[in-house]
Amino acid sequence: MKKFLLKFWPIIVILSVWLFFASPYFFKGLVPFPSKYLVTFFPPWSAQYGMPLKNNAMPDVVTQIYPWKKITIDSWKLGQVPLWNPYSFSGTPHAGNYQTAVFSPVNILYFVLPFLDAWSIMILLQPLFAGLFMYFLLRTLKRSNPASLIGSIAFMFCGFLTVWMAYGTLGWAVLWLPFLLAIVVGHFKMRSRWNLFMLSTGLAWSFFSGHFQMSVYVLLATVAFIIYQSFLTKRTREGIELAVAVVLGLMLSAPQILPSLEAYSLSVRSELFTQGGGIAWQYLVTVFAPDFYGNPVTRNDWFGYYAEWASYIGVVPFLLAVYAIIRRTKYIGFFLGLAVISFLIATPTPINAFVVWLKLPAISTSYEARIIVLASFSLAVVGAYGLDGLREDWGKKKVSSVFPFSMIVCVFLIFVWGTVMIIQPFPVDKLLIARRNLMLPTGLTIGYVLLVFAGFIRRWKFIKHAAIGFFVVLTIVDMQRYSIKWMPFDPREYVYPEVDILSFLNNNVGYERIFGNLGGEVTNAFAISGIEGYDAVYQKRYGEFIRSTSDGQIITPERSVVQFPKIGNYTENAIRLLGVRYVVHRLSDGRFSWGYPYWEYPYYQSIYRNDQYEVFENKNALPRTFLASSYITRSTDQDSIDTLYSKDFDLRETLVLETDPEVKPQLGDGRVTITKYTPNEVVIRATSLVPKLLFLSDVYDTGWKATVDGKGARIYRADYDFRAVAVPAGEHTIRFVYWPRSFVYGLWISAIAIGLLVVLMFRLKKL
Repeated sequence: MKKFLLKFWPIIVILSVWLFFASPYFFKGLVPFPSKYLVTFFPPWSAQYGMPLKNNAMPDVVTQIYPWKKITIDSWKLGQVPLWNPYSFSGTPHAGNYQTAVFSPVNILYFVLPFLDAWSIMILLQPLFAGLFMYFLLRTLKRSNPASLIGSIAFMFCGFLTVWMAYGTLGWAVLWLPFLLAIVVGHFKMRSRWNLFMLSTGLAWSFFSGHFQMSVYVLLATVAFIIYQSFLTKRTREGIELAVAVVLGLMLSAPQILPSLEAYSLSVRSELFTQGGGIAWQYLVTVFAPDFYGNPVTRNDWFGYYAEWASYIGVVPFLLAVYAIIRRTKYIGFFLGLAVISFLIATPTPINAFVVWLKLPAISTSYEARIIVLASFSLAVVGAYGLDGLREDWGKKKVSSVFPFSMIVCVFLIFVWGTVMIIQPFPVDKLLIARRNLMLPTGLTIGYVLLVFAGFIRRWKFIKHAAIGFFVVLTIVDMQRYSIKWMPFDPREYVYPEVDILSFLNNNVGYERIFGNLGGEVTNAFAISGIEGYDAVYQKRYGEFIRSTSDGQIITPERSVVQFPKIGNYTENAIRLLGVRYVVHRLSDGRFSWGYPYWEYPYYQSIYRNDQYEVFENKNALPRTFLASSYITRSTDQDSIDTLYSKDFDLRETLVLETDPEVKPQLGDGRVTITKYTPNEVVIRATSLVPKLLFLSDVYDTGWKATVDGKGARIYRADYDFRAVAVPAGEHTIRFVYWPRSFVYGLWISAIAIGLLVVLMFRLKKL
């Protein structure tokens, strides 16, 4: 037992630190989800709840990530691949969204645990895996146990992983980096087919985790490290094998990557390139004092983007990294270079501008500053080298690096404190925030410097071990304080509670559409079809259609949000066409401009009312699907919109198409019934004595395939961005299935990768 503890004590410490962090879930029944924020700020719950909040800086968790995970798991349990989301934007790609992480292996948790517990474990495993993987890397790099432990704690609760932990996507994508680099080091030491297997599958897991940008950064860092190790060891064969494994890892990820690239190419985001993500130079002080400019949790942040720009790794690890750099420690060149390059890309430099200019998909159109996580990771590694270097200097009584280090630290503290005390560049209230949040980092720094000098006292041999112990303890306390302060653990009973209005909608709406001031936290989480949405890769064409309802003009829609104009020249036309059967109105909204003016139309009838909400049925709404008797072709987008909104145009009987259908519709009676409606499949029964055009007011996408009585049928883009199928006279079954070619190609590429990986492993075994 003693030998076991001596050998594995750092892992035991990592597990203990993680368990302490996760203790509110395991021992208090709280969940790592901002549920108080949900019921206090988001309708319909906000109408009857209200309470003090810890963190209101993560709305996307509430409106997107958690509801999307619900759609994902519900689709899997239906036996369908979660490829399509029918509840936002009148239909939108789901797997192609990428952040939905539909293929993440972590999803298996949702099949063995209740949903909320699976979510909680998924969130909480991120820092644990990050810490264990970092320890694996540092030990592979022959760092001592204490140095490896400090580097692991610094990374598992670093600024980036902490502020994005509740999302369950970015963290999972990034935490594989130390694991992959450890595999690279191990393969150069001893070739093994299992190294190649783990490199490929680890990289694929990162790409399946739900954030393409982060996985690309992991990929680039891994490839750069393979090249670096190849030159360092002069062993090109191993480098080529690892490069092949990387390619196979990307091929394994193809079922996720290809549909995402297709969805991205059709989105507004693919055309928006801005240089807006650089970290302001003065904000870099937060590497030392993370709350210098305040913290969203304490509601006193006043400059910068806390979540996007977070780079903290702890005072002690940061100072150890600085010491390693001043000392010119060997073998830190790669990690120091990676940190420098990351800082140059993350800050407003020419390199940052160059990345934007390159117009790289999902990189140049997102926040480049997120690459700061590579700097945090690298500094955590360099900090581990710094501790081992300091121990070596203590043993040799070598103080040549200590004095320059101390002088740099002293000058830095004088500069920072002189700025806030003498120059006073901020208003008084902001200065108080900066001064208060400088005190703890300054105290830790002074304590660190004193311990460094104490280690050189020859008579006190025990002080070296005590100092190292203090370094570990200070790092743990510092990082736990930082992470616990940010991360919400809230009551599980507030996680999307089913209030009266939601019970009514769930029991009465079916596959009909609703409209009102309700977001994805309702439509996606409760499987209710809506016409608005919030997503980075929604279809641009649908956004154009919604924007056109304002004045009839096609203009570039918003970057990530589709909001239906409440008062537009053609709003009611679109409401009718989209089959919006129910309008949900909050009573306190009265007749203000942010509520839909149902009172102007006599065909809206009240069908439900409680103390907070009223629901109106739109008797003028068209059915979700119907049979049209005629069509008009238009060759340009603006002509299509002009025709749709023209005064005499009959939305019920006539469709606007882009080409002539193979069957000419005729006047005559007909009826249709939706017999099945699931995310990936819609089945409709149609009966007519004459040929008709069947219209379905779901968004058009080339991934949808249609059959009429089992025979393939063409889907026409109708009324600008919806679906139509030509149906002959008689009784027919029309079936729509979403199975995009990009996904099929991805499956084939992934299958080929599996075969090549097996061949590579057996081939290597024979060498």
